[in-house]
Amino acid sequence: MPTERLFVDDAYLKQCEARVVAITERGIELDRTVFYPAGGGQPGDFGTLLRADGATVRIADTRKGEAPNAVVHVPEPGAARLAVGEQVVASIDWDRRYKLMRVHTCLHVLSCVVVAPVTGGNIATDKGRLDFDIEMSQLDAARIEQGVNALIARAVDTETVWISDAELDAQPELVKTMSVQPPRGAGRVRLLKIAGIDLQPCGGTHVRNIGEIGTMRVLRIRSEGKRNRRVEIGLD
Repeated sequence: MPTERLFVDDAYLKQCEARVVAITERGIELDRTVFYPAGGGQPGDFGTLLRADGATVRIADTRKGEAPNAVVHVPEPGAARLAVGEQVVASIDWDRRYKLMRVHTCLHVLSCVVVAPVTGGNIATDKGRLDFDIEMSQLDAARIEQGVNALIARAVDTETVWISDAELDAQPELVKTMSVQPPRGAGRVRLLKIAGIDLQPCGGTHVRNIGEIGTMRVLRIRSEGKRNRRVEIGLD
């Protein structure tokens, strides 16, 4: 059963009222949620489900369900079992989510400074990385830091825009990631727009303005294969 994914339209929502619609071996499905399920290199959210009697069920991970747009909330081991139809208040670990949003948005900016196909990526609360199909000689940590931080300093708003599958097919240059292709088949594709800086498909959560990212540091650059180069970054 599809879940109403409130984070798609507002990544700053911290909680919502919801109803339990399914319980499986994988976890708990709600009719609506603010929890982001792991995908695209971004980890799933942590948080709690508050029951009517005041008890809480801690959520240790969030994953995509089997049905399109379904979201599965994975409870901690030993957590109390909910009942289908039960009403809860779903609340994310906001501090953790916001850190992930800052790193995720920073990687978008990084991909505009290192102009090369992206072969992989990962997002954590304290750092992130992108892998590029590029020669090592073209990567300079100081130049990358200067370029990314100069763009961040412009404090441009981010914006979610939608295009049709056909429009995306006609603009293949919008897809930078070789390892993760945007989902198709729903009739439209979600893009993150940073005016004058970036426009690419992405289903993750991002800050409203890139100025919220803060200062970026290149932690290290290393080779991960014949042409795969990894750029790891951290935020101050």
